[in-house]
Amino acid sequence: MIMESGYVMMKSRIHRCNCRKTWSVQNRKRKMNASSILLSGDWTSELKPERKCDPKGFVTTTSSQDIIINPAKQLVEQFEKTTQLIYDKQNIHFNVENGKYLYFAEDGSCYLLRKRGDGSSASA
Repeated sequence: MIMESGYVMMKSRIHRCNCRKTWSVQNRKRKMNASSILLSGDWTSELKPERKCDPKGFVTTTSSQDIIINPAKQLVEQFEKTTQLIYDKQNIHFNVENGKYLYFAEDGSCYLLRKRGDGSSASA
């Protein structure tokens, strides 16, 4: 847990559960599955190559309030896709290490986003 502005911030991990074809959001207190997720805040990638089982790569955020489970189409349309976040399972590597705004799509793809009319997006 991280203390920020007097609030305790709990790290959440997001990864793809391919066996169920859903996204999984997990923190110390709970775990939930969703068909799609909008992450409307800062995120980083986290790798655990020493783990014996999958997943070994996660997207993490300390702002659980920025995780929107199964977002409405109108909310997602406020953003534009800039590029795809790709996890290389063989080499245990993400093509982008951190950024702001992600969309975890129902088809298993993950996209870096930029707010429409805004110059902000992900950084490598």
